[in-house]
Amino acid sequence: MVKKNKNIETKSSVPDYLTTVEDPQKRDDCHRLVKIMEKITGKPAKMWGASMVGFGTYFYKYKSGHEGDCFLVGFSPRKSNLSIYIMAGFDRYPELMKDLGKYKIGKSCFLVKKLDDIDGSVLINLIRHSVDWMKKTYKVT
Repeated sequence: MVKKNKNIETKSSVPDYLTTVEDPQKRDDCHRLVKIMEKITGKPAKMWGASMVGFGTYFYKYKSGHEGDCFLVGFSPRKSNLSIYIMAGFDRYPELMKDLGKYKIGKSCFLVKKLDDIDGSVLINLIRHSVDWMKKTYKVT
């Protein structure tokens, strides 16, 4: 049986979704992230699943046979944190991660309370490096 991805691109409206973010600081941070990620990827914000905002698309296929599409970079405003997804991972960017600021690491994301807790220029460089690596490594649309 082929496992289906639960987070797929949807037709839902990103602006409508962002209006549901209750915390004004988090909502402002989301709008800032949209501007940053759209500028770097050259792709519009799209909803992935019910609560993830992604930019661009890449196709992956694992040795197990599992394959699918995912966004190049994205974020999700969670209840207690903002999850920022860097799909190239963090191991290849130790210097940037060291200089990023106050965050926690998740599996393919890092978590921040607010964008002001991290260095904006480091975030931009991290996103840019990750997107460039993804474009060299995967089929990107």
